Amino acid sequence: MLVPGSKAPEFNVPACVSVEKGKEFKNVSLKENAGKWVVLYTYPKDFTFVCPTEIVEFDKKLKDFGDRGAVVLGGSTDNEHSHLAWRNNHADLKGLKHPLLFVNATMAQAYGLLHPSAEVALRATFIIDPNGVVRYATANDLSVGRNVDEVLRVLDGLQTEELCACNWKKGEETLSAKIKKAG
Repeated sequence: MLVPGSKAPEFNVPACVSVEKGKEFKNVSLKENAGKWVVLYTYPKDFTFVCPTEIVEFDKKLKDFGDRGAVVLGGSTDNEHSHLAWRNNHADLKGLKHPLLFVNATMAQAYGLLHPSAEVALRATFIIDPNGVVRYATANDLSVGRNVDEVLRVLDGLQTEELCACNWKKGEETLSAKIKKAG
């Protein structure tokens, strides 16, 4: 899996972006989001139980990410047609406002996203800065959902460009500010 400090590999993959007839799919690339913060999350499979809870939570927080200049992209190793079928059959997913990417073999390999035995996408999260550098990378076991508020907290910390303590939250003093005052 990619680690912080790595250059994020370019991707240009099909995505399900809508359930509206004729507007379901488009290609999404990292390049089209150049100059923006990108939150890229992956989940194991469509038609599962933990995954929709995360997808819906990311979608609920899109305004919060947008307020921070960040774009949210989700996806799995299921293709865009599977994503559409799932969205059409799951009431909570029909109104999604962010794309679900088909994490193809090339992208999965470049990001190191395949679970070693299950051969599905890891439950991974990357925060990529406006210069295309991975600044945050995590992966959970397939059975445990991630905390979207923690992703927002880390994004806030990264955007301060200062030292942020454990459990730091936006609006609190950073360690760098304390050091400057003491010096």
